[in-house]
Amino acid sequence: MTGLAEAPLARGWLLCGCQCEESGGCSIMVHAFLIHTLHPRPGEGAGLSRVLYSRVFGSERLNPSLEERGPHDLEKERLCRKEQLLVVARQVDSACKLLHQASGRPAPDFLIQLPDEPISLHDAPSGVFRLPPGDPFAENKTVLWLAVLSLGFALVCDPQENLVLAENTLRLLVRCLLEHLKLLSQGSNVVLKADKTEIILSKFLPHGQLLFLNDQFAQGLEKELSSCLPK
Repeated sequence: MTGLAEAPLARGWLLCGCQCEESGGCSIMVHAFLIHTLHPRPGEGAGLSRVLYSRVFGSERLNPSLEERGPHDLEKERLCRKEQLLVVARQVDSACKLLHQASGRPAPDFLIQLPDEPISLHDAPSGVFRLPPGDPFAENKTVLWLAVLSLGFALVCDPQENLVLAENTLRLLVRCLLEHLKLLSQGSNVVLKADKTEIILSKFLPHGQLLFLNDQFAQGLEKELSSCLPK
């Protein structure tokens, strides 16, 4: 595996729409988004990272060598996709550990977040690494990740993506997910909240498309989100 953290991502707020017009429209795509565990969570034994939620966008096949000829082939495709995303989760976990080691700080003890505790992403570990062809996808991919206590969040993108825009989108997604779903609270189950996760993704990452947003538009989307999420 070659997924080592290359560098922390630039911080900043969402970009304005002028770049979208210059590039001929919002055609930037994200191939996948996933939420996974980092190290063992409290009460769990030692083991590898687990994917708690994943969403693959677009019609591009993650393994073009497989042809859809029947239920057996579809099942092989599903298992292949699952394994590819699990590889990403494990790479993120390794990158997060390396980042802690390089900083000279030990990995944090994962305490349960109280529901009403404020969540700050300012100092949350983050990074980017590239995956070469065949490791595990057929083509090059860039993975952007953000770690919040025991959870990892990742976007799988094409290597030519606007990384600052992708990182801003990831941070906005994570903030909304933590705020509305209370993912770090005791007893929280990401799997059971998949419907709410889908709603949040549809607002800020529709069909895997990175949106060029200014502050006002982003705030408007957040208000829409608050009104449409089930209580």
